[in-house]
Amino acid sequence: MSKPIYEIVDELPTDNMTIKVLKTLDFVVPGEWENLVGFENTIRTVTGETDEDMIQEIGDRAVHLFNDKSQGYQTALWLYQTVDNSDSALGAAALANKIGEKVSFLGFLNRITPNPDKAQAIDLCLKLVTELVAFCQINGIPGDSIGDFVGSLGEYSGESLMRMAALVCLDGLIPLGPDFIMKIESSLHSLSPKELENNGTFNSIKQVIPGGDSNSQLNFIGESFDSVKGWMSGFVEDKGVTPQGLFEHLSNFIEYSEDKLDYVAAFLDMTTNYYEHTGTQTLARRLIERAVAEI
Repeated sequence: MSKPIYEIVDELPTDNMTIKVLKTLDFVVPGEWENLVGFENTIRTVTGETDEDMIQEIGDRAVHLFNDKSQGYQTALWLYQTVDNSDSALGAAALANKIGEKVSFLGFLNRITPNPDKAQAIDLCLKLVTELVAFCQINGIPGDSIGDFVGSLGEYSGESLMRMAALVCLDGLIPLGPDFIMKIESSLHSLSPKELENNGTFNSIKQVIPGGDSNSQLNFIGESFDSVKGWMSGFVEDKGVTPQGLFEHLSNFIEYSEDKLDYVAAFLDMTTNYYEHTGTQTLARRLIERAVAEI
C-alpha cells in the first residue's frame, strides 16, 4: 500500500457522487449506514472510547495489524480498490455501446465494446467474488469458503450491508432490470473461459480468485453466484425495491429523461466507487475491533 491505513481512512470523502448515491439508498436499508470517516473518529465511534492514550494504543495496534502482510487486510483493501477502478472502465464501455445503438454513424462502437448485459453480469459476479474473498481475508479463513460467507450475509449490517444493497441495486436492478438474476445466470452459462480472460476486471484480480486456471475460476464464480442468488432475490422481495423506485430516488440529483434510463447505470459506474468507500470503512472497523480485543 502506498499510504498508511490511517491516512486512507482520513481521506475518505464526506460528500461526492458516491456519498449522494449511498445516502439515497438509505430507503432500502434504513439507518444502516453513516458515512464514518477519519481514523480517530472511527476508533471513537466503534469503541466508544474517550481516553486519548487508549485511543492512541488502539490506533497503533490497528496500524500494526494492517501492516502485517501475513494478515489479509492489505489484500482485502486492494481488492475493494481494484474492482472499483475497473468499474469505471466498464461504465465508459457501456456508455459507448449505448451511443452506438442510438446514433447510426457511431454504430461501429457496438463491434468494439462488450455486450452491456453480459459485461454487467460479469462485473456484478466479480464484485461478489471480491466481497467473498475480502471477507475471507479479513477473517483469516480460506478464500474458497463460500459457505462461511453465505452464512455471514444474514449478519451483515452497517457499511457491509449497504455495500451488498448497492451491489443488488446499482449493479443488478438498474442496469439489468427486475429479472437481473435470470440474466446473470444466462450470461454465466454462455460465458467461456476465453471470454472471462478478456475481461479487464478479471485480469486485475484473478491471482486471488480460487482456482488454478480460468476454467476453474469461472466455475468458482458460478458457484459463488449460485450460493448468493437466493439471498439477493430474498433481499429484493423483502425490501420491495424496484428499478423504477430506484430511479425516482436518484432523480433528486441525477437529471435524465425516461428514454435515457439505460445511460444511468453507465453514469453511476463511472462516477461512484461505493465498493472502495464502504470496503475501506468495513476494513477500518474490523481492524479496530480486533485491536481492541487484543489489547
